[in-house]
Amino acid sequence: MILELKGIFKNYQQGKMSVPVLKDVNFSMEEGEYVAIMGPSGSGKTTLMNIIGCLDKPTEGKFFLDGQDILNCSENDMSDIRLNKIGFVFQSFHLLPRQSALANVELPLNYAKVPKKERRERAMKALERVGLADRVDFQPNQLSGGQMQRVAIARAIVNNPKLLLADEPTGALDSKSGAQVMELFQKLNDEGVTVLMITHDPDIAAHAKRVVMIRDGELKEKEVK
Repeated sequence: MILELKGIFKNYQQGKMSVPVLKDVNFSMEEGEYVAIMGPSGSGKTTLMNIIGCLDKPTEGKFFLDGQDILNCSENDMSDIRLNKIGFVFQSFHLLPRQSALANVELPLNYAKVPKKERRERAMKALERVGLADRVDFQPNQLSGGQMQRVAIARAIVNNPKLLLADEPTGALDSKSGAQVMELFQKLNDEGVTVLMITHDPDIAAHAKRVVMIRDGELKEKEVK
């Protein structure tokens, strides 16, 4: 089991009121799975992603990632987990604008204090995996949206994370680029990468092997026909 959430609740304080956002969420994933969590805006999916991504802690419940009890982790521990065990892919790429594709992909390796030669080799390999071996020296403004997202995916997989977490990964792309990015997630999953995708789009969710619905902070498995 790579990921296990048990009885997760998340409340936010608004003035003196406590507003429930997640209600008794139970969810687990095996290594190598490809799962989509689908829900409309305001359903709690971003809050859930922040908890799974170790960016936030639940109000109550249990959460294990790769066997580690996350609720007992310090801020530093959570930062290490984000660096070494989770690869993030966001809707808006979050690339450094004045850095080359290669330098962007090397970034997590810098934080992990990987030596320069190994950094370069691993970043080159990640860019090859996403089909951008010929674009290593290009800056983001020289790349299309689809290519920028592929650089972001290369950066997300360069540390060989246990979990690839994608938040609306095609949200800023045209349909053709979006289709190419979804093909890439499929290829990475075929190679053994565990993928968890958050989306509001049923067409995107349909690419996953398992779909879980979130609505009003509650999770339900969707029957795959």
